[in-house]
Amino acid sequence: MLIALHKNATTTPATRRALQQASSTDRELAQQYGIGLDTVRKWRHRTTVHDASHTPHRLQTTLNAAQEELVVYLRTQLLLPLDDLLAVVREFIEPAMSRSALDRLLRRRGHSRLPIQPKPEGEHKPFKAYEPGYVHVDVKYLPQMHA
Repeated sequence: MLIALHKNATTTPATRRALQQASSTDRELAQQYGIGLDTVRKWRHRTTVHDASHTPHRLQTTLNAAQEELVVYLRTQLLLPLDDLLAVVREFIEPAMSRSALDRLLRRRGHSRLPIQPKPEGEHKPFKAYEPGYVHVDVKYLPQMHA
């Protein structure tokens, strides 16, 4: 079984589980396993043996939670590209919004990529076989160009 530990990890999941189940004092466990007292206390107070995320619980973002919900709603309903959505957000929600902050928000919420729009496919019909002497002409109407 492959265990994914970060570079500075001083304990394994098995050691952490042993720390949580041990009845010895924190100081004795630190001495026994050759780790710091703070490490022992940290793992004894946790309910799991896996590393916790280092991402802050509350990110420092430009928008508050309600504004973020509105931006995500606009993205999902209007299907605007990033630059167009940025123009809308700057105009109506937050003038100080940066493009990178908006991109991070959409990535964090799982809306960074627009869904692929299915291309309308018309029926492709093969050319009809005509008798010799018949001329087939296709007509395309072009818009008027103003000079």
